[in-house]
Amino acid sequence: MPDPKLRDIKACVFDAYGTLFDVFSVADGVRAAIGDDADRVTALWRQKQLEYTWLRSLMKAHADFWQVTREALDFSLSTVGNDDPALRDDLLDLYLSLDTYPEVTDVLAALRDNGIPRAILSNGAPPMLDAAVRSAGIANLLDEIFSVEDVSIYKPDDSVYQIAVDSLRCEPAQICFMSSNAWDVAGAAHFGFTVVWINRFGQVPERLPGKPVEELNSLETLPSILGLT
Repeated sequence: MPDPKLRDIKACVFDAYGTLFDVFSVADGVRAAIGDDADRVTALWRQKQLEYTWLRSLMKAHADFWQVTREALDFSLSTVGNDDPALRDDLLDLYLSLDTYPEVTDVLAALRDNGIPRAILSNGAPPMLDAAVRSAGIANLLDEIFSVEDVSIYKPDDSVYQIAVDSLRCEPAQICFMSSNAWDVAGAAHFGFTVVWINRFGQVPERLPGKPVEELNSLETLPSILGLT
């Protein structure tokens, strides 16, 4: 049975990258551009993108996610000995038109039809998020798009999660937060959100404070566990 906390939800808030948008959909573009090094570059790009957000937060040296994404890609391309600036620009453009996962549109529509407010809360810079949402055709299915740029620090800092609480005027436990990233799940749950882990990649749980109330392998059954269908 789903956790009873899921029946008192007032809003649904989603991480963007890896949860709604398939960050590994860039792999085909990378593969076409650089061939055998594609998988290594794609994985390293994502790894460094996340590491740089955490390190910049600790260093108190904030830069927006577009800069972080560029710098992570530069590191990844340099690692395989490719510093072609035109290639770099082409690969960065892929991040502005990521694919959504197959169930995303239907799930957001189901939440809308049941009167549940829907928002993104992401590390992404506003222009990045706006471009991805427009490209995916889901702008009409979202009420809000929240970015860490409002507080100039990255997840899992509490001030990021507080953006949603203040804007949606809900108690933390009344917000159902979805992320595919185990570290984000831990951070959001530790903050006080009711968290559903969308464990798309079969990760093991992090050894960190904060646990999800539910674990799914996609968003498909989210409306059901919220008691909407």
